[in-house]
Amino acid sequence: MPQQQTFEIQSAHSPDSDDAFMFYGLATKKVRSSFVNFRHTLADIETLNRKAREGFYDLSAISYHAYTYVADKYVLMASGSSVGDGYGPLVVTTHPMEASEIKGKRVAIPGMMTTAYLALKIFEPDFIPVVVPFDHILEAVQDGAADAGLIIHEAQLTYNKAGFHRVLDTGKWWKETFGLPLPLGCNVLLRSLPDHVKTECCRMMRDSIQYALDNHAEALEYAMQFARDMEPRLAEKFVGMYVNHHTVDAGDDIPKATRLLFDKGFEAGVIPNKVEVEFIR
Repeated sequence: MPQQQTFEIQSAHSPDSDDAFMFYGLATKKVRSSFVNFRHTLADIETLNRKAREGFYDLSAISYHAYTYVADKYVLMASGSSVGDGYGPLVVTTHPMEASEIKGKRVAIPGMMTTAYLALKIFEPDFIPVVVPFDHILEAVQDGAADAGLIIHEAQLTYNKAGFHRVLDTGKWWKETFGLPLPLGCNVLLRSLPDHVKTECCRMMRDSIQYALDNHAEALEYAMQFARDMEPRLAEKFVGMYVNHHTVDAGDDIPKATRLLFDKGFEAGVIPNKVEVEFIR
């Protein structure tokens, strides 16, 4: 019987506690395959979004917004979504402000292809984006380089300690307006990979997430090294917000919410063309 070909998958995700938690089983080889091996790379989400436009990685975590630019190269994985179910990226300022006052303001954003930017553009099309690395957004607002900041990742739980005020929760607004979770981050696979390899990668990704959920303490300890000095209680809360049943499997709600997000983005003129939503398992 001929030996089965082994495939090395170049996999990339952001150096954040929620991504680290869901990739724990793969990164530590708790989840294995007889013919697929993973090689891991860490990069911030906007770098991953740009790399996806080149088709650089076989499997990558990217923003749902970024998928609209790479749908010809990649397919969405049903496992690995980061979803804001009544919560999400926040607009914050150094002083109290109404959400209606975002109009015309300079807003520091973590990248033009992030879903946070797309959601804010759907909410308020008229603002001036100032692109800033996600971990320097609060600093940019404090320094006066922007009037407000659109924060993602752990800053959503720590902004108030730095003296900032919440102006808008995009995930809460989305849920109240459309009755659906807000799809933020996803995992994608190169379309050019053989079908059986894509199926195995989906199986491994799903098993990695489930392993982390089933072995919460050890997975959280691993993820803590990516929590940017956040205290364990907050890191656990953050991971719980973005690694949950939606992450294990997108089900029906997330494809529905993704179609709506893309349609609204197209109507707002942010997404240049209609995009087909296709998940594989």
